[in-house]
Amino acid sequence: MKTIYEKLVDKETKLAVIGLGYVGLPIALEFARKISVIGFDINSKRVEMMKNRIDPSDELEAEAFDGCDITFTHKLDELAEATFFIIAVPTPIDNSKEPDLTPLLGASSTVGQVLKKGDYVVYESTVYPGCTEEDCIPVLEAESGLKYMDDFKVGYSPERINPGDKVHTLSTIVKVSSGCDPESAENIAKTYELVVAAGVHRAASLKVAEAAKIIENTQRDVNIALINELSIIFNRMGINTYDVLEAAGTKWNFLNFRPGLVGGHCIGVDPYYLTHKAKELGYHAKIINSGRYVNDSMGFYVGKQTVKKMIAQGKNPMESRVLIMGTTFKEDVSDIRNSKVVDVYKEMESFAVKLDVIDPHADSAEVFEEYGYEVIDAPKNNYDAIIVAVNHREYSNLTEDDFKKMMKDGKGIIVDLKGIYKGKIKDLEYWSL
Repeated sequence: MKTIYEKLVDKETKLAVIGLGYVGLPIALEFARKISVIGFDINSKRVEMMKNRIDPSDELEAEAFDGCDITFTHKLDELAEATFFIIAVPTPIDNSKEPDLTPLLGASSTVGQVLKKGDYVVYESTVYPGCTEEDCIPVLEAESGLKYMDDFKVGYSPERINPGDKVHTLSTIVKVSSGCDPESAENIAKTYELVVAAGVHRAASLKVAEAAKIIENTQRDVNIALINELSIIFNRMGINTYDVLEAAGTKWNFLNFRPGLVGGHCIGVDPYYLTHKAKELGYHAKIINSGRYVNDSMGFYVGKQTVKKMIAQGKNPMESRVLIMGTTFKEDVSDIRNSKVVDVYKEMESFAVKLDVIDPHADSAEVFEEYGYEVIDAPKNNYDAIIVAVNHREYSNLTEDDFKKMMKDGKGIIVDLKGIYKGKIKDLEYWSL
């Protein structure tokens, strides 16, 4: 009797990816070059775009759809043709910084409605250890009327795609995978090996795979928080953080982290899933929570520091205009989810500063809907300060003369969060984290 992996390879059955965003679509297309795939998304408008070889997330070119055996749909009857389901939906936090499992449980319900005996369900969404078994599997059982382990198998294989990164892609990053028993673990690993050239690490259990993913981003968050805190201290000392990091970086084992705004749907979110679970278990995660506090405060810190520097130059904040360059959560992507640039904006707005925002990658309507401010097409020439908040490639070659042309009377303050103009600004006042 053939395994589910063998049936997929022989195209006797289909693999489905549920959730076709920044993570799901690249996975679906990669698999579709090897086996038959169903790409499922509840948003019918997004589905129509993908049918026309358009990535709604604006990450992939039309050529990425070439040579793919894939059917895009939002219909349950078409989803039912699959026997191997990969769930890759977002796992955000709510306004109280608690995990919001609504998309994940909704996707589980959808799959549960078409689940059949012998089917596999693999979760890629980042969750706290235990979430797959405690929260998702009961939904699959309730919707399908089937019994976990006896009738269907479940695995967990965390996504490691880095939006905007053309080097570290699905095929070049070692994949962590797991299954609910040895047979499913091997079938799932072999299925991922079809598309991951770097290889697959077989984790000991679902919980181990879940924990491995969530500590990746928690570790980065804590390390960046340390550097952000150091940048606050160094600012009071009157020394440049990037000068310090350059000097310290000459030691072979120095960890090369940089200060900055920590947003997005991974580093700025995932630690809260871990602290939530820790709290359930009666433990207050001190270091993780402290790191989150520091990083969540940086946008307000930048806004306040900019206003203080304007006042020091004799400028009245209420009569000043400031340009913020960049509003996506990181460089060279269109994703605005959980962008911390909004914290800079709100802090300066509280001082009645007039603000303009530009960003060559962000959609103005989407930004307005999410954060309540617009992205203008081009900068003006009357700014008292300019904050380069996101180091998009379009900004990398700007000169001091370019900034002077945008300043009122050719004078003002440059706030360079990522230090990309360090040593290049001579006449204008310059400050970086």
